[in-house]
Amino acid sequence: MKLTKKLSIGILSVALTFQSCGDYFDVGNNPNLVTEPSLNSLLASVTHRTGMNAYRYGSAVANYVQYIASPTQGSATDTYDITDLSTSWSQAYYGMSDAYDMTILAEEAGADLHLGVGKLLIAYQLSLVLDTWGSAPYTEAFSKAETFTPAYDSPEQLYATIGQLIDEAIVALGSTDATVALDEDLDVIHGGDVQAWIRTAYGLKARHLNKITKKASYDPEAVLAALDNSYASADDDMKMGLFTGNNPWAGIAISNLGGLLGGWLSSNWIDHLNGEKYGVVDPRISRITDPTVNNDYVGTPNGGGNQGPLANTIHDENYISTNSPITTETAPIYIMTYAELKFVEAEAALRAGQTARAYDAYLEGIQASMDILGVPAAEATAYIEEPSVGVGAGNLTLDLIFKEKYVVTYLNYEAWNDARRYDYGYKDFEMPQGAVLSNFIRRVAIPNTEIVSNRANIPEQEPLDTPLWWDQP
Repeated sequence: MKLTKKLSIGILSVALTFQSCGDYFDVGNNPNLVTEPSLNSLLASVTHRTGMNAYRYGSAVANYVQYIASPTQGSATDTYDITDLSTSWSQAYYGMSDAYDMTILAEEAGADLHLGVGKLLIAYQLSLVLDTWGSAPYTEAFSKAETFTPAYDSPEQLYATIGQLIDEAIVALGSTDATVALDEDLDVIHGGDVQAWIRTAYGLKARHLNKITKKASYDPEAVLAALDNSYASADDDMKMGLFTGNNPWAGIAISNLGGLLGGWLSSNWIDHLNGEKYGVVDPRISRITDPTVNNDYVGTPNGGGNQGPLANTIHDENYISTNSPITTETAPIYIMTYAELKFVEAEAALRAGQTARAYDAYLEGIQASMDILGVPAAEATAYIEEPSVGVGAGNLTLDLIFKEKYVVTYLNYEAWNDARRYDYGYKDFEMPQGAVLSNFIRRVAIPNTEIVSNRANIPEQEPLDTPLWWDQP
């Protein structure tokens, strides 16, 4: 989606809009701020912030799930040392605050569609916070009572709140009495398509329900029921359109080409695709990255830094490519895709004992991924028919589902949720070199911005390799 002039003005007009949910989000009394933005101007800000947070959080954990590796040996992002994600924390709350403002205005105006989008995007961004830190302020942060220091909700509370917000969003989006239409230009995710929003809501619900596979309360049938109302094809994908030339992943690749090194692909990730681990070359590798100067595919070991000479300025290791359909300068930011949801379906169906449905979804998920990346039909078919991939319904395993889903969720935050649920069980997935933890990382340290401003309410912090609530029985 290429953003229009109308859209750019809409976003800019509310980029620093007022925060109505208390002093926790206070940005000061600037007389130049727009204090009464229209619903559709807020829609522009809310959808844009959500897309950027999808990128921001995906980028923050890309090293943990070993899509990306630092070019510098012993980098904190690779070795599980404490890093400060204050910007990510703040941006998620600003995104939720805009969405909250939109829901308040929407309720007053009877604008049910904006109410539904607002609740849904609060739920999505709250899930990013929950899945990164485990607990966070919500109830007191989003109330009419002003507070500088909101209490933290428990993980169980946050999980329940997310589910409730999604269900409320589905009801609101199904309204036939909405007073204001979604502006197709100012909605940068679904272009004002209400049915697309409803399908996305059910997709996010399926994701949410499938996250608790380690809990006794996990219900694969409920996951499948949500999926029945979700995406029918890649046309439904939840993705944010960008101004031409502004894809942030492409920006990293362009900087790399200019000598500002970043975006190097992990040796674990490259070996997952190049035949090293599985004995089969995945054709998607040539649509994800470019061959090195040696015409091969070589990754950078996490914690080990670039291995090539001259600080690898000759590019004999792989990095993010501007030639890939998902990281070009004009590519959208993918938040949730049909391909991903087919693997949610495959997993839930397999756990429910529905092997035929699970296998069909598994194969369709692979094909949908090939389609996104523009893999020629013959190459895609050859890979899918490879005996180690096209194993037949009776031989499908969770290992195969997670293996293929890892490819589908490249650079998406959801990959870290899967890695933790799967206990990092991917083939030959090793701890980074020089890791400061004894086990794989499971959570992130509370950011400095909270330590400074809300220290008294911060729960006792667990070691970073301690599983989150949903990541344990």
